[in-house]
Amino acid sequence: MRILQNYVGGKWTDSASGRRRQSFNQANRDELICETQDSTPADAEAALRIAAEAFPAWSHTPMPRRAALLQEFLKHFGTREEEFARAITRENGKTLRESRTEFLAAFKEAEFQVGQGRRTAGASRPSELPGVTCHLRREPLGVATLITPWNFPLNVACRKLIPALIAGNTCVLKPADLTPMTAALLFESLHAAGLPPGVANLVFGRGSVIGDTIVTHPAVKALSFTGSTEVGLGIAQKLAGRDTKIQLELGGKNPLVVLADADLDKAVEAAIIGGFGCSGQWCTSTSRVIVEAGIHDTFLAKLIAGVKAIVVGDGSDEAVKMGPVCGSQQYETILKFIEVGKQEGARLAIGGNALTEDRNAQGWFIAPTVFADVAPEMVIAREEIFGPVVVVLKARDFDDAVRLANDTRYGLASSLYTRDLAKAQRFIAESGVGLCHVNLPTAYKEPQLEFGGVKESGRGNPEAGDSGIEFFTRHKAVYVKDQP
Repeated sequence: MRILQNYVGGKWTDSASGRRRQSFNQANRDELICETQDSTPADAEAALRIAAEAFPAWSHTPMPRRAALLQEFLKHFGTREEEFARAITRENGKTLRESRTEFLAAFKEAEFQVGQGRRTAGASRPSELPGVTCHLRREPLGVATLITPWNFPLNVACRKLIPALIAGNTCVLKPADLTPMTAALLFESLHAAGLPPGVANLVFGRGSVIGDTIVTHPAVKALSFTGSTEVGLGIAQKLAGRDTKIQLELGGKNPLVVLADADLDKAVEAAIIGGFGCSGQWCTSTSRVIVEAGIHDTFLAKLIAGVKAIVVGDGSDEAVKMGPVCGSQQYETILKFIEVGKQEGARLAIGGNALTEDRNAQGWFIAPTVFADVAPEMVIAREEIFGPVVVVLKARDFDDAVRLANDTRYGLASSLYTRDLAKAQRFIAESGVGLCHVNLPTAYKEPQLEFGGVKESGRGNPEAGDSGIEFFTRHKAVYVKDQP
């Protein structure tokens, strides 16, 4: 069992409170993984102050030099795949395969953004005046607060932290309470790279205790948050009118639309990957499957057969296909939604229960669940469950399917399975989301493209791609005349 310290000013330090909080294995809640600092507002304020003090020197370090330092981070980070994967599996519950996939995705996100350090500085534009040159500069904002989630504790942290640092900002990262070990390992690799003290800082603690400090402190010039829509919109309200740039990656209720001409086996596979991968706990998960009426029953039968084959258990077992959900609060919330679905009159096609026997007795296990005969006005069709629960809705035709897909307050990801190129193009144009897929799962993404939602799924610039650095900079237009 490890004791994890905050990382502030290039040093590992204890909280001023002297208190620690415990973190347990999601597959075996009797297994203590580590203890973390129960930080106070004073701890958070000290980290922000030190980050502000480090900002002038770091922001004036040439971007290629910043990139070179973070290239050293990549070298160290890249040697620790299995260590990270096992930590993610223990504290999040993912299978080892899923954890290794997260590590690879995080590495790719970081690698792409480090590469931006040698190509992203601004842009030249022609002037209408003789002897005048025009260009745009990108300049860092200052101190950035980064608040990362427990469902992708490594990938999201890299997606936020690396572009913020490459752009010349200094950072304070607050990880989710449930996944502290992953954050500590990440900062060990940053420390090994030799970043100047105060450039990247890590503060553990409860959001209810230190949240207001790291969000509203005057030193904070950028805030990037990934989490629930309710918490994110609350942050936006707190920062209204302030000189703080915000980036919010929030919830989703993502539809996978299956048309009558689709390859049903591939569509079923996509529904299972998107609905039950990571126990359904990704913001881009497939939580609604909308199927044309003519193939509805055939698709549902294939989906149920596929779900029956999912082996649930401790993710450290290589034979397991789905691990536990992450923590008691998620466990209780998901089970409540399942009960709501039953009470609303949806037909429970498979699952719908906690798994509490034998090897699953000490973990937060829920059977992969499918509801059929779901009406679009039902709670389970409208609210983000964030667990291994998929609801299946029947559509009359393509137009009805698109209407159902867009009938949500969220707008993160969508997918269409079809062989009809014309319908695919219409779906791309009409789908009200930030990430649209055709014949791919709703959760698929690559680091060179932006990641973000619309409606109540996001605010501000999206993450990743060119927008990764874009968010963490301000633009300055420059005009230079060669003769005074």
